[in-house]
Amino acid sequence: METMHYIGLDVHKKTISYCIKSHQGCTIDQGTIASTRPALRSWLGQRDMPWLGAMEATMFTGWIYDVLKPHATELKVAHPEMLKAITAAKKKNDRADAEKLADLLRVDLLPECTMMSSELRELRRILRYRNMIVRTAVTMKNKIAGLLMETGVSYDKRRLHGKRYFTTLINQRLEEVPESVIELLQLSRSNLELFTAIQKKLINVLRHHRAIRQRVETLMTIPGVGEILALTWVVEMGEITRFMSTRQAVSYCGLCSAQRESAGKEQRGPLSKKRNKHLQTMLVEAAKLAPRFNPQLQTVHERALRKGNRNRATLEVARRLVKYLLAVDRRGTPFVP
Repeated sequence: METMHYIGLDVHKKTISYCIKSHQGCTIDQGTIASTRPALRSWLGQRDMPWLGAMEATMFTGWIYDVLKPHATELKVAHPEMLKAITAAKKKNDRADAEKLADLLRVDLLPECTMMSSELRELRRILRYRNMIVRTAVTMKNKIAGLLMETGVSYDKRRLHGKRYFTTLINQRLEEVPESVIELLQLSRSNLELFTAIQKKLINVLRHHRAIRQRVETLMTIPGVGEILALTWVVEMGEITRFMSTRQAVSYCGLCSAQRESAGKEQRGPLSKKRNKHLQTMLVEAAKLAPRFNPQLQTVHERALRKGNRNRATLEVARRLVKYLLAVDRRGTPFVP
């Protein structure tokens, strides 16, 4: 261990500040390099001792991690929220942050978070992009309806976004509507069709990917679990073995409240903000529809509804869905009621 170097890396868009320390805590070297692959490879060529590295999780961390990982004895990624509680200081700059990361790594106090494989990160990026496209498509739908309401045009909201009905509406019922509004409606409709085609293409890529296809198909044997929820579960949870209990999975999905306890008094607030928001959103949406297709979930919903309101019942169903998904994903066998 005395020959091991500990390197803290404070990563940014254009630069990376680093601090290298020995096992005793002496600073060996520190400086700044450009956030480019050639600069990183040149910097790695100067490392003649085995080293452990640590960096904070940011949107830039992924590609830097992939470049450095093969050259490090071990490379860790720190949890940003937990890191703030440990490294809160009056003086804060890039050099100081890199030094703190090196010290936390050296004394084994780094609040580590899971770094998924590059393959899973790529699939997660595709799914999150698809979700953004869907939200944009919904915005276009709302804009079409808003333009019609602004100009006093009556329409059937259930059929409005059908291609044939929309074409008929534009051609026959908009005589007194300004020409600019008709152009905006046609532009919004063309954008909506484009977004719909893109999201279908992205889902098709994920559906047939060899790395997750078997897991997704197994999860879809649970009544009430659709393809989007199964895909979200697989790419956001990663390796399911990292969750030792259902409570950990429920907490990660953001389906429990934050705990505040002091002097023997405990206070529970709203749902915690420290969660995977993509999983939370998808599970809550699925929990509103799943009881229609799953008798066990319908029983859970009705029992919770008698004790509280609909939001509480939806959360109870979402938690039960997490239990089902976790059990099926661990076993790797189809769901059995």
